Amino acid sequence: MVHVNDEGSRPARTRDDSSRLVGANGHRRVVMNPTSGGGEHIETVHALADEYGYDVVETTGPGDATTLARAAVEDDVRRLAVAGGDGTLHEVVTGLFEADALDDVTIGIVPVGTANIFARNVGVEDMESGFNLLENGEKRRIDLGMAGEEPFIVSAVAGLTAEASTATNTELKERLGSLAFLYTGIKKSMEFESLQLEVEAISQGEETTWSGEALCALVGNVRQFAKEGGQANSEDGLFDVVIVEEMPPQNVLAEAAAHRVFGKGTEHVVHLRASQLTVEGRTSETIVFSLDGEVSNHEQLVLYSKPRTLSVAVGPTYESNPH
Repeated sequence: MVHVNDEGSRPARTRDDSSRLVGANGHRRVVMNPTSGGGEHIETVHALADEYGYDVVETTGPGDATTLARAAVEDDVRRLAVAGGDGTLHEVVTGLFEADALDDVTIGIVPVGTANIFARNVGVEDMESGFNLLENGEKRRIDLGMAGEEPFIVSAVAGLTAEASTATNTELKERLGSLAFLYTGIKKSMEFESLQLEVEAISQGEETTWSGEALCALVGNVRQFAKEGGQANSEDGLFDVVIVEEMPPQNVLAEAAAHRVFGKGTEHVVHLRASQLTVEGRTSETIVFSLDGEVSNHEQLVLYSKPRTLSVAVGPTYESNPH
């Protein structure tokens, strides 16, 4: 079901026989997740959409944003705002990928989620700037990550932090925000069984392998997990890869408390850069992966970069090469 904002002085709209939205604005639309970040953004998003001339469609459950993105392509939408978190953005990009429309649509992020990792990395500070940048700001073509046949934008994670993402409930996220994932990860580390992984990374034709016990493997596309943290180079066709090796639980607690495991790095952290990565379990058990927060299970997963594939509106603090 699609909910549409009909308030104010917006031009009248109709639906065709296939129940697709047909609007006078035509090439502008916003896909909004009304439950992201606690739902306090709904009125503001509707008001900004009216101001900037965007139709609003709302998700009602998992997978809706993918369906709505495909419908937007059919309606010849050229500027598509996403009012939600990283998971909603993931679904929208999946819809554009399935519709083979990545060359035709420019994405703008309206950050209303819990962590808003993508928005921070591309320099979008708030809801109004999200709309304004999509209308008037700089547009860049950034890398798109692929995990098998599924695209991802921010990161792909295997192991502990993927388990923490699954276990973090909505109430905890509302209370603690992005710290909820860290809190859950620390608790999970006390009971988490390490992964038996084989990792093969390819960069500029050179192959690097790693094999052993790991708490997690972190693959950043627009997100950097090691060294100074922050934004990775989103236009170089390379992933930032971090493998956090098995360590005593007390070490995990100490390093997480100091923000070092996902910040400056430690002796238990292996850092790689790769255009293609194969992650495989050394046992028959499946591995839990989180792709932009969306969880799936695989025994083996091949990840590769599609350089400069996704057109995105970016803010003034975004740098194509932050290094």
